[in-house]
Amino acid sequence: MTRVLKLADEEEARALLGDRDGVLRALNGLSPDVSVSARGLELTVAGSGPQAELLAGLVESMVGAVRQGHSISRQDAEYLGRRALAGDSVDVAGLIGATVLVSEKGTRIRPRTLGQLRYVEAIRKYGMTFCIGPAGTGKTYLAMALAVAALNAHEYERLILSRPAVEAGESLGFLPGDLREKVDPYLRPLYDALYDMLRLEKAQRLMERGTVEVVPLAYMRGRTLNDAFIVLDEAQNTTESQMKMFLTRMGYSSKVVVTGDVTQVDLPAGKGSGMIQAVSILRNIGGLGFVELTDEDVVRHPLVRSIIRAYEAVAESARNSGGDEGTRVAELE
Repeated sequence: MTRVLKLADEEEARALLGDRDGVLRALNGLSPDVSVSARGLELTVAGSGPQAELLAGLVESMVGAVRQGHSISRQDAEYLGRRALAGDSVDVAGLIGATVLVSEKGTRIRPRTLGQLRYVEAIRKYGMTFCIGPAGTGKTYLAMALAVAALNAHEYERLILSRPAVEAGESLGFLPGDLREKVDPYLRPLYDALYDMLRLEKAQRLMERGTVEVVPLAYMRGRTLNDAFIVLDEAQNTTESQMKMFLTRMGYSSKVVVTGDVTQVDLPAGKGSGMIQAVSILRNIGGLGFVELTDEDVVRHPLVRSIIRAYEAVAESARNSGGDEGTRVAELE
Protein backbone atom coordinates (compact mmCIF):
# COMPACT_ATOMS: atom_id res chain seq x y z
CA MET A 1 0.00 0.00 0.00
CA THR A 2 1.24 3.46 -0.92
CA ARG A 3 -0.67 6.63 -0.18
CA VAL A 4 0.52 10.08 -1.27
CA LEU A 5 -0.78 13.23 0.42
CA LYS A 6 -0.19 16.67 -1.09
CA LEU A 7 0.45 19.59 1.26
CA ALA A 8 -0.58 23.13 0.38
CA ASP A 9 2.64 25.01 1.09
CA GLU A 10 5.84 25.13 3.15
CA GLU A 11 4.04 26.58 6.17
CA GLU A 12 1.63 23.64 6.22
CA ALA A 13 4.56 21.24 5.88
CA ARG A 14 6.37 22.83 8.84
CA ALA A 15 3.24 22.66 11.02
CA LEU A 16 2.78 18.98 10.17
CA LEU A 17 6.35 17.69 10.19
CA GLY A 18 7.46 19.50 13.33
CA ASP A 19 10.78 20.93 14.42
CA ARG A 20 13.62 19.31 12.41
CA ASP A 21 11.14 16.77 11.02
CA GLY A 22 10.53 15.38 14.51
CA VAL A 23 7.02 14.23 13.60
CA LEU A 24 8.34 12.35 10.60
CA ARG A 25 10.93 10.55 12.73
CA ALA A 26 8.32 9.71 15.37
CA LEU A 27 5.97 8.19 12.79
CA ASN A 28 8.79 6.13 11.29
CA GLY A 29 9.66 4.73 14.69
CA LEU A 30 6.21 3.26 15.30
CA SER A 31 6.29 0.20 13.03
CA PRO A 32 9.05 -1.54 11.05
CA ASP A 33 6.45 -2.38 8.40
CA VAL A 34 5.52 1.23 7.59
CA SER A 35 7.58 4.15 6.29
CA VAL A 36 6.56 7.78 6.08
CA SER A 37 8.62 10.07 3.86
CA ALA A 38 8.42 13.66 2.68
CA ARG A 39 9.69 15.12 -0.58
CA GLY A 40 8.83 18.69 -1.30
CA LEU A 41 5.13 19.09 -0.59
CA GLU A 42 4.35 15.39 -0.98
CA LEU A 43 3.98 13.08 2.01
CA THR A 44 4.12 9.34 1.28
CA VAL A 45 2.96 6.52 3.55
CA ALA A 46 4.10 3.09 2.35
CA GLY A 47 3.84 -0.37 3.85
CA SER A 48 1.86 -3.55 4.03
CA GLY A 49 -0.82 -4.94 6.29
CA PRO A 50 -3.33 -3.22 8.58
CA GLN A 51 -0.72 -1.07 10.34
CA ALA A 52 0.00 0.80 7.10
CA GLU A 53 -3.69 1.57 6.63
CA LEU A 54 -4.04 2.72 10.25
CA LEU A 55 -1.04 5.06 10.07
CA ALA A 56 -2.11 6.40 6.67
CA GLY A 57 -5.51 7.26 8.15
CA LEU A 58 -3.81 8.96 11.09
CA VAL A 59 -1.58 11.05 8.81
CA GLU A 60 -4.64 12.18 6.87
CA SER A 61 -6.29 13.24 10.14
CA MET A 62 -3.11 15.09 11.14
CA VAL A 63 -3.13 16.97 7.84
CA GLY A 64 -6.77 17.90 8.49
CA ALA A 65 -5.85 19.21 11.95
CA VAL A 66 -3.04 21.33 10.51
CA ARG A 67 -5.47 22.82 8.00
CA GLN A 68 -7.64 23.87 10.92
CA GLY A 69 -4.72 25.90 12.28
CA HIS A 70 -3.07 23.40 14.64
CA SER A 71 0.56 22.34 14.83
CA ILE A 72 1.73 18.78 15.57
CA SER A 73 4.58 18.06 18.00
CA ARG A 74 6.78 14.98 18.06
CA GLN A 75 5.17 13.95 21.36
CA ASP A 76 1.72 14.30 19.77
CA ALA A 77 2.78 12.11 16.85
CA GLU A 78 4.22 9.39 19.11
CA TYR A 79 1.07 9.24 21.23
CA LEU A 80 -1.38 9.46 18.34
CA GLY A 81 0.56 6.80 16.46
CA ARG A 82 0.44 4.38 19.39
CA ARG A 83 -3.30 4.89 19.78
CA ALA A 84 -3.90 4.50 16.03
CA LEU A 85 -1.98 1.20 15.94
CA ALA A 86 -4.00 0.04 18.95
CA GLY A 87 -7.15 0.59 16.88
CA ASP A 88 -8.39 3.72 18.66
CA SER A 89 -10.28 6.30 16.64
CA VAL A 90 -8.79 9.69 17.51
CA ASP A 91 -10.21 13.10 16.67
CA VAL A 92 -6.80 14.70 16.14
CA ALA A 93 -8.07 18.27 15.79
CA GLY A 94 -10.41 17.81 18.75
CA LEU A 95 -7.56 16.66 21.00
CA ILE A 96 -4.87 19.07 19.87
CA GLY A 97 -7.26 22.01 19.81
CA ALA A 98 -8.73 21.44 23.29
CA THR A 99 -7.03 24.41 24.98
CA VAL A 100 -7.66 24.67 28.72
CA LEU A 101 -5.64 27.80 29.48
CA VAL A 102 -3.10 30.09 27.86
CA SER A 103 -0.78 30.99 30.72
CA GLU A 104 0.44 34.54 31.28
CA LYS A 105 3.78 33.34 29.90
CA GLY A 106 2.04 32.43 26.64
CA THR A 107 2.12 28.66 27.15
CA ARG A 108 -0.93 26.81 25.83
CA ILE A 109 -2.05 24.20 28.34
CA ARG A 110 -4.17 21.40 26.90
CA PRO A 111 -4.86 17.68 27.33
CA ARG A 112 -2.31 15.63 25.44
CA THR A 113 -3.95 12.21 25.63
CA LEU A 114 -7.45 10.82 25.26
CA GLY A 115 -7.52 10.04 28.98
CA GLN A 116 -6.58 13.61 29.82
CA LEU A 117 -9.29 14.88 27.47
CA ARG A 118 -11.88 12.72 29.28
CA TYR A 119 -10.57 14.12 32.56
CA VAL A 120 -10.95 17.73 31.43
CA GLU A 121 -14.46 17.02 30.14
CA ALA A 122 -15.42 15.36 33.45
CA ILE A 123 -14.23 18.36 35.49
CA ARG A 124 -16.26 20.69 33.29
CA LYS A 125 -19.35 18.50 33.55
CA TYR A 126 -19.42 17.43 37.22
CA GLY A 127 -19.46 19.35 40.47
CA MET A 128 -17.01 16.86 41.98
CA THR A 129 -14.48 14.77 40.08
CA PHE A 130 -12.09 12.06 41.31
CA CYS A 131 -9.04 11.36 39.17
CA ILE A 132 -6.77 8.40 39.85
CA GLY A 133 -3.58 7.84 37.93
CA PRO A 134 0.18 7.35 38.10
CA ALA A 135 2.81 10.06 38.27
CA GLY A 136 3.23 12.21 35.18
CA THR A 137 -0.33 11.99 33.88
CA GLY A 138 -1.12 15.68 34.50
CA LYS A 139 -3.78 15.07 37.16
CA THR A 140 -2.95 18.11 39.26
CA TYR A 141 -1.64 20.39 36.52
CA LEU A 142 -4.75 20.13 34.36
CA ALA A 143 -7.06 20.59 37.34
CA MET A 144 -5.18 23.72 38.35
CA ALA A 145 -5.22 25.04 34.78
CA LEU A 146 -9.00 24.64 34.68
CA ALA A 147 -9.25 26.31 38.07
CA VAL A 148 -7.15 29.29 36.99
CA ALA A 149 -9.15 29.60 33.77
CA ALA A 150 -12.41 29.57 35.77
CA LEU A 151 -11.02 32.17 38.16
CA ASN A 152 -9.96 34.39 35.25
CA ALA A 153 -13.46 34.07 33.79
CA HIS A 154 -14.97 35.10 37.17
CA GLU A 155 -16.85 31.79 37.44
CA TYR A 156 -15.66 31.39 41.05
CA GLU A 157 -14.56 33.84 43.70
CA ARG A 158 -11.76 31.69 45.13
CA LEU A 159 -9.27 29.04 44.16
CA ILE A 160 -8.25 26.66 46.96
CA LEU A 161 -5.38 24.20 46.50
CA SER A 162 -4.69 21.64 49.20
CA ARG A 163 -2.55 18.62 50.03
CA PRO A 164 -2.21 16.38 53.06
CA ALA A 165 1.18 16.87 54.76
CA VAL A 166 2.15 13.22 55.00
CA GLU A 167 5.73 12.12 55.52
CA ALA A 168 7.26 9.73 52.99
CA GLY A 169 9.90 8.10 55.17
CA GLU A 170 11.11 11.37 56.71
CA SER A 171 10.00 13.08 59.90
CA LEU A 172 8.68 16.64 59.90
CA GLY A 173 10.18 17.03 63.34
CA PHE A 174 13.67 17.07 61.86
CA LEU A 175 12.91 19.95 59.49
CA PRO A 176 13.82 23.45 60.69
CA GLY A 177 11.34 26.25 61.29
CA ASP A 178 7.82 26.67 62.57
CA LEU A 179 4.81 24.58 61.51
CA ARG A 180 4.15 26.64 58.38
CA GLU A 181 7.76 26.37 57.27
CA LYS A 182 7.63 22.61 57.84
CA VAL A 183 4.52 22.02 55.74
CA ASP A 184 5.46 24.39 52.89
CA PRO A 185 7.76 21.82 51.21
CA TYR A 186 4.73 19.51 50.86
CA LEU A 187 2.83 22.31 49.11
CA ARG A 188 5.73 23.36 46.86
CA PRO A 189 4.47 21.42 43.77
CA LEU A 190 1.21 23.40 43.96
CA TYR A 191 3.09 26.70 44.15
CA ASP A 192 5.30 25.69 41.23
CA ALA A 193 2.31 24.83 39.04
CA LEU A 194 0.57 28.07 40.02
CA TYR A 195 3.63 30.13 39.11
CA ASP A 196 3.73 28.37 35.73
CA MET A 197 0.26 29.70 34.97
CA LEU A 198 0.31 33.14 36.59
CA ARG A 199 3.03 35.73 36.87
CA LEU A 200 4.74 35.57 40.25
CA GLU A 201 3.57 39.04 41.25
CA LYS A 202 -0.06 38.34 40.32
CA ALA A 203 -0.06 34.96 42.07
CA GLN A 204 1.35 36.48 45.26
CA ARG A 205 -1.16 39.33 45.11
CA LEU A 206 -4.05 36.90 44.75
CA MET A 207 -2.75 34.86 47.69
CA GLU A 208 -2.39 37.98 49.84
CA ARG A 209 -6.03 38.85 49.11
CA GLY A 210 -7.19 35.33 49.88
CA THR A 211 -8.47 34.84 46.33
CA VAL A 212 -6.00 31.95 45.96
CA GLU A 213 -5.18 29.74 48.94
CA VAL A 214 -2.55 27.02 49.09
CA VAL A 215 -3.19 25.20 52.35
CA PRO A 216 -2.49 21.89 54.11
CA LEU A 217 -5.54 19.66 54.35
CA ALA A 218 -5.56 19.95 58.15
CA TYR A 219 -6.42 23.65 57.83
CA MET A 220 -9.72 22.84 56.09
CA ARG A 221 -11.53 21.51 59.14
CA GLY A 222 -14.53 23.59 60.22
CA ARG A 223 -14.74 25.59 56.98
CA THR A 224 -17.59 25.84 54.46
CA LEU A 225 -16.26 26.61 50.99
CA ASN A 226 -18.81 28.50 48.90
CA ASP A 227 -18.23 29.82 45.37
CA ALA A 228 -14.81 28.17 45.16
CA PHE A 229 -12.87 25.89 42.83
CA ILE A 230 -11.13 23.42 45.15
CA VAL A 231 -8.35 20.98 44.22
CA LEU A 232 -7.17 18.30 46.64
CA ASP A 233 -3.88 16.78 45.47
CA GLU A 234 -2.13 13.60 46.70
CA ALA A 235 -5.49 12.46 48.06
CA GLN A 236 -4.33 8.86 48.37
CA ASN A 237 -2.56 10.07 51.54
CA THR A 238 -5.72 11.24 53.26
CA THR A 239 -7.09 9.05 56.00
CA GLU A 240 -10.71 7.93 55.73
CA SER A 241 -11.82 10.52 58.32
CA GLN A 242 -9.83 13.29 56.61
CA MET A 243 -11.43 12.55 53.26
CA LYS A 244 -14.93 12.65 54.74
CA MET A 245 -14.05 15.94 56.42
CA PHE A 246 -12.76 17.42 53.15
CA LEU A 247 -15.66 16.30 50.97
CA THR A 248 -18.19 17.77 53.39
CA ARG A 249 -16.53 21.22 53.18
CA MET A 250 -18.06 21.75 49.74
CA GLY A 251 -20.47 24.68 49.74
CA TYR A 252 -22.86 26.26 47.26
CA SER A 253 -21.63 27.12 43.74
CA SER A 254 -18.37 25.24 44.26
CA LYS A 255 -16.45 22.68 42.23
CA VAL A 256 -14.14 20.03 43.70
CA VAL A 257 -11.40 17.98 42.03
CA VAL A 258 -9.68 15.18 43.97
CA THR A 259 -6.50 13.66 42.52
CA GLY A 260 -4.20 10.88 43.64
CA ASP A 261 -2.11 7.83 42.82
CA VAL A 262 -3.36 4.84 44.80
CA THR A 263 -0.13 2.93 44.13
CA GLN A 264 1.83 5.47 46.22
CA VAL A 265 0.11 5.51 49.61
CA ASP A 266 2.44 6.84 52.34
CA LEU A 267 0.07 6.41 55.28
CA PRO A 268 1.24 4.46 58.34
CA ALA A 269 0.49 0.74 58.38
CA GLY A 270 -3.08 0.07 59.43
CA LYS A 271 -4.42 3.40 58.13
CA GLY A 272 -6.81 3.08 55.20
CA SER A 273 -6.61 5.52 52.29
CA GLY A 274 -9.51 7.96 52.25
CA MET A 275 -9.37 8.17 48.47
CA ILE A 276 -9.69 4.42 47.96
CA GLN A 277 -12.63 4.31 50.37
CA ALA A 278 -14.32 7.37 48.83
CA VAL A 279 -14.12 6.02 45.28
CA SER A 280 -15.50 2.69 46.46
CA ILE A 281 -18.52 4.05 48.32
CA LEU A 282 -19.34 7.10 46.16
CA ARG A 283 -19.00 5.67 42.66
CA ASN A 284 -22.76 5.16 42.19
CA ILE A 285 -23.77 8.64 43.38
CA GLY A 286 -25.08 10.89 40.62
CA GLY A 287 -23.31 14.17 39.92
CA LEU A 288 -19.83 12.80 40.59
CA GLY A 289 -17.19 12.14 37.93
CA PHE A 290 -14.58 9.35 38.11
CA VAL A 291 -11.60 9.19 35.76
CA GLU A 292 -8.78 6.65 35.84
CA LEU A 293 -5.61 7.51 33.91
CA THR A 294 -2.99 4.93 32.96
CA ASP A 295 0.63 4.82 31.89
CA GLU A 296 -0.59 5.66 28.36
CA ASP A 297 -1.48 9.11 29.71
CA VAL A 298 2.03 9.84 31.03
CA VAL A 299 3.37 13.00 29.41
CA ARG A 300 6.85 12.99 30.94
CA HIS A 301 9.98 11.30 29.60
CA PRO A 302 9.16 7.94 27.93
CA LEU A 303 11.23 6.20 30.60
CA VAL A 304 8.60 7.20 33.18
CA ARG A 305 6.05 5.03 31.36
CA SER A 306 8.47 2.09 31.42
CA ILE A 307 9.18 2.60 35.12
CA ILE A 308 5.46 2.69 35.95
CA ARG A 309 4.89 -0.52 33.99
CA ALA A 310 7.74 -2.25 35.82
CA TYR A 311 6.26 -1.32 39.20
CA GLU A 312 2.79 -2.37 38.05
CA ALA A 313 4.18 -5.79 37.14
CA VAL A 314 5.50 -6.16 40.69
CA ALA A 315 2.13 -5.02 42.10
CA GLU A 316 0.31 -7.52 39.89
CA SER A 317 2.57 -10.28 41.16
CA ALA A 318 1.84 -9.21 44.74
CA ARG A 319 -1.92 -9.21 44.06
CA ASN A 320 -1.72 -12.72 42.68
CA SER A 321 0.17 -13.89 45.77
CA GLY A 322 -2.07 -12.00 48.22
CA GLY A 323 0.58 -9.40 49.17
CA ASP A 324 -0.20 -6.10 50.87
CA GLU A 325 0.89 -3.94 47.95
CA GLY A 326 -1.62 -5.58 45.69
CA THR A 327 -4.41 -5.29 48.25
CA ARG A 328 -4.28 -1.50 48.24
CA VAL A 329 -4.95 -1.27 44.52
CA ALA A 330 -7.38 -4.16 44.42
CA GLU A 331 -9.65 -2.36 46.91
CA LEU A 332 -10.21 0.35 44.30
CA GLU A 333 -11.23 -1.98 41.50
